[in-house]
Amino acid sequence: MDARVTDAIAAARPRRVAYISCDPATLARDLSRLLPRVPGSPPLRLAALRAFDLFPQTAHVETVAILEADE
Repeated sequence: MDARVTDAIAAARPRRVAYISCDPATLARDLSRLLPRVPGSPPLRLAALRAFDLFPQTAHVETVAILEADE
């Protein structure tokens, strides 16, 4: 995800974000951009993380991360 997208998501101050990824490396990169505190907004925290092996014959792993704002 482009940094402008993660910046826009953070600026929108969402209460909840569902992030679906097929690449654990980009998931880690994007979460590091989304999880820091944005001045004036409640910080997001990682509330849940699940991995799904939808294609067992490959090395791909799909992940779903739920981020929630601390109130």
